[in-house]
Amino acid sequence: MSAIQMHYLKQMKRLKYKITLARILLFAGFITLWEVAAYAGWIDDFIFSSPSRIIKTLFAMISDGSIFYHTAVTVAETGISFALIVLLGVGTAILLWSSKTISAVLEPYLVLLNSLPKSALAPMIIVWLGNNAKAIIVTAISVGVFGTILNIYTSFTETDSDKILLIQTLGGSRKNILTKVVLPASLKTIISNMKVNIGLSLVGVIIGEFLAAKAGLGYLIIYGSQVFKMDWVAMSIVILCILSVILFKIVDFIEKIVL
Repeated sequence: MSAIQMHYLKQMKRLKYKITLARILLFAGFITLWEVAAYAGWIDDFIFSSPSRIIKTLFAMISDGSIFYHTAVTVAETGISFALIVLLGVGTAILLWSSKTISAVLEPYLVLLNSLPKSALAPMIIVWLGNNAKAIIVTAISVGVFGTILNIYTSFTETDSDKILLIQTLGGSRKNILTKVVLPASLKTIISNMKVNIGLSLVGVIIGEFLAAKAGLGYLIIYGSQVFKMDWVAMSIVILCILSVILFKIVDFIEKIVL
């Protein structure tokens, strides 16, 4: 490795450290300012809470185990929703790709459903399915599945036609084209959609828990706002932020393994 390359790598490493340090300082500055503002009375800590009150509330709920239960409920519903979105998305995209007639019939409806605000569907889903976890999971699925189908199907249709022609020339079947060319070529698109859908699944679950839940972080947020326990609301939001980062990193790790 040349001296110029070594110098460049050192510069990139220093830049990475600077960015990481800047992120830490920004976060620490925000937390400090929030705490000072609440302590000095610049903001009403009953309404806006504060880092110290959030920590106190968190330890109280850790001691009785309730926060683990509510977090586990939300994570479980998110995981199930995410898995079903991926399966339904890929499966339906394959169905559309396999038949131009089915694709021509269903594509306008998928575009319509994808553009529809999913929060408008949630109350109807809850009326249809009842006030239970099933309704929450279906609500979460509705948030991400239609966009996933359209994106993956578009990727299928944009597969290199020369490669498809080669498989056909060699006597390959439609199944061979799908498994040897189309799916491998669309793998990055599928994983990119997974990275988006893990967040959308969490959003959909929270929407569902706002309307039909007896447990979960969404339930804590809506119940806390109704009884003015804003520490519950702030703590749940902080936990959701941490969860979203963890879930994204898990999918990112899967991407590195697969690709």
